[in-house]
Amino acid sequence: MSANLKYLSLGILVFQTTSLVLTMRYSRTLKEEGPRYLSSTAVVVAELLKIMACILLVYKDSKCSLRALNRVLHDEILNKPMETLKLAIPSGIYTLQNNLLYVALSNLDAATYQWPSDSQLDSKELSAGSQFVGLMAVLTACFSSGFAGVYFEKILKETKQSVWIRNIQLGFFGSIFGLMGVYIYDGELVSKNGFFQGYNRLTWIVVVLQALGGLVIAAVIKYADNILKGFATSLSIILSTLISYFWLQDFVPTSVFFLGAILVITATFLYGYDPKPAGNPTKA
Repeated sequence: MSANLKYLSLGILVFQTTSLVLTMRYSRTLKEEGPRYLSSTAVVVAELLKIMACILLVYKDSKCSLRALNRVLHDEILNKPMETLKLAIPSGIYTLQNNLLYVALSNLDAATYQWPSDSQLDSKELSAGSQFVGLMAVLTACFSSGFAGVYFEKILKETKQSVWIRNIQLGFFGSIFGLMGVYIYDGELVSKNGFFQGYNRLTWIVVVLQALGGLVIAAVIKYADNILKGFATSLSIILSTLISYFWLQDFVPTSVFFLGAILVITATFLYGYDPKPAGNPTKA
């Protein structure tokens, strides 16, 4: 049963990450009238949806009893403040990572579009600047994700609390950190155009996929490990790029990309390969 959950959660993670990257990229580059939605508010809404989903799952595990749900939340969260505070560190890092993902996709993709400009030189400078900002966002997200993943795995596997309770704690701090980011960076825009400015059907799809990602990642770390989660994410990057090339036709892979793809696939195979033990040779 554990092995089935392991590979099921990994498969869902690959699908979720691929869908999220493609829809998020499209939503951040789509030209529409009016203000574009704020990535900081999308991160907060995703955290709130994740909390709601986890509360429903705990309610289901509590045999659909509101009294039992209230007792579980009170005993596992309010009565264990130090255990809850442990989630503040990975939560803050995950919130930063989610915001950086929007920054990376917004800037890296901008380089593939023809920006209106009076001169070709200005366009090249803007493209190079966008690529640099996007690259820095990706690198920062990678390093922070690795640390947060290992820390979260340690917490999940060393305690008996359910993964859904841990996600509620994670989402609680994530919402607080996210709201702080909204106030600091986009407070003026929110007061002018509202918290849900620029939201449309595609934006809500992105938000739901991001909330789903938090649940799936927690399940992967619980039933597999953080290393395998990294491989699943790498596979989704390759899948996203292939879709971009063959379907969206907005990316041309290079030899370096193919080399990286081969290395990722080989590493995934070697990590999951379980060689059969050699039998003892029979003596004549």
